[in-house]
Amino acid sequence: MKLLRYVENGTTKPGILDSNGDIKDASSLVSDWDGSSISDENIANIRSTDLGSLPGVDSPVDIAPCVGDLRDFICIGLNFSEHAAEVNMEEPAEPIVFMKATSSVSGPNDDVVVPKNSTKSDYEVELGVVIGKAASYISIEEAEEHIAGYCVVNDLSEREFQLERLGQWVKGKSCPTFGPIGPWLVTKDEIPDPQNLKMWLDLNGERKQDGNTSTMIHKVFFIVSYLSQFMLLTPGTVISTGTPSGVASSTGRYLQSGDTMHLGIEGLGEQNQKVI
Repeated sequence: MKLLRYVENGTTKPGILDSNGDIKDASSLVSDWDGSSISDENIANIRSTDLGSLPGVDSPVDIAPCVGDLRDFICIGLNFSEHAAEVNMEEPAEPIVFMKATSSVSGPNDDVVVPKNSTKSDYEVELGVVIGKAASYISIEEAEEHIAGYCVVNDLSEREFQLERLGQWVKGKSCPTFGPIGPWLVTKDEIPDPQNLKMWLDLNGERKQDGNTSTMIHKVFFIVSYLSQFMLLTPGTVISTGTPSGVASSTGRYLQSGDTMHLGIEGLGEQNQKVI
């Protein structure tokens, strides 16, 4: 299923995208799509529901972040060999882990705001993994059962804040609107192989990133298992798993007011953002 959240008359509601691409109001099934509602058991029960009986959403609506009440926003750096090469960094022997503030989360089509004093704001299309079952000290083989599904993430970054201002990467990753997620949380049954998904990003209509999750250095199930050795992964956590080559820091042409970004991942939908 494709789960989503939308805003109607100022209220954020849970929805489901049906086979015709129409939004159905899922408010009678769940209060929101968050850590309390995206378990395998709950999703299985909802899947057995006659979605045709749910009310349709007719008027144009804004699409909200696909996960509500985000618990943790964990990211993996330099996880594509071609990206590590373009920024002149060595491929990491173990995953590079950093956090984004959950206050950075925004909708997939919301404006992206360049922060004050920014000189090097950058884009990164990434595969997001959404945790559906608490995970602690799990094996690689157990990882999939702890995943609810997948989504598109734009891991926006301010490179000067991130790399030139000392300290951890988090302050270059956490500006408001620097974490668009969605449009959908696609349940894992629709994505049988997360390691074979095309991913891309266009800036002002020009293709800048064109990759595939097959070239990840550290694979999805390994990442989930690895993180669980160091922290408790709770339902509703989003893990952003790294970006392919083509980011602005490799060319020196950073985001500017008026730019537009169009990005997507095969099977997971697309995002559209204007930079202001």
